[in-house]
Amino acid sequence: MMLDLRRLRMLVALERLGTIAAVADELHVTASGISMQLAALEREIGVDLTERRGRRLALTPAGRLLADHGRELLDRLSVAELEVDALRRGAAGSYRIAAFPSSARTFVVDAWRTLLAGGTGLELSLSTPEPEDALTDLTSGRADLAVVHSYSNVPRSLPEDVEVTHLADEPVWIAVRADDPVTAARIDLADLDGHGWVVPTADRTCFQMVERACGIAGYRPRIVAESMDFAVLLELVAAGIGVALVPDLTVAALPAGVRLARPRADVLRHVQTATRSRARHDPGLRLLTSALHEAARDRIRADVV
Repeated sequence: MMLDLRRLRMLVALERLGTIAAVADELHVTASGISMQLAALEREIGVDLTERRGRRLALTPAGRLLADHGRELLDRLSVAELEVDALRRGAAGSYRIAAFPSSARTFVVDAWRTLLAGGTGLELSLSTPEPEDALTDLTSGRADLAVVHSYSNVPRSLPEDVEVTHLADEPVWIAVRADDPVTAARIDLADLDGHGWVVPTADRTCFQMVERACGIAGYRPRIVAESMDFAVLLELVAAGIGVALVPDLTVAALPAGVRLARPRADVLRHVQTATRSRARHDPGLRLLTSALHEAARDRIRADVV
């Protein structure tokens, strides 16, 4: 048996207000209409819910019991309606983010902090895989939003049913020792032929970016060290072991004696969010993407350091 919530609401109101006239006034229904609906509720459950006490209609013990349950149900329904409205506005929901490490350390944290301060009600969790693995997490359902990147010289193919939103274009810097003979605000990579190179590991697009940039300049880099930790690469540059190409967000701190310059032929890292196509209209994801866009724009520098 399914109870009629409208009739249950009238019973709860009668217990609270005490008279049919007061219930009718509050619910904007005629008094006779209230009486008819309460009588129908009694027939529906087969138990007397009201009784006459002089000129007043009072609840029976069964009526009070049902009214107690009705009040709890209506309270829960009210909470559910508020939460659904919050979801519709993107002000609630639980979302799993997979973001490459340098984005997670910088603008993802910034955006999360902003959302917390704004009291949006979004519940977030975070993992930090590289873009290839983040996209796998997204398509398998282990993540709801992936923060990924591609390079201007290394396009990234996307899985089916995945859509991306552009956040920012991040400059890629040449990291050299401050006393390197090759000195300029803009450095031609051809001038670094013969230098040792410290690079990301060969299984990542960051490595392909370095290889292709040097290839366009006419040579293959002489690799002397590999690491996916860009802080390690910068310390190797500081030690005079080699030069490196480093995306802006990876530079948490610049070691003493290292300077950054732009390649004469710009290399950019395109930073994007990726979501499953069927979730494109999710209000919470739209709010989260907007916060990430603002935070990324504020974090990424465009001028020579």
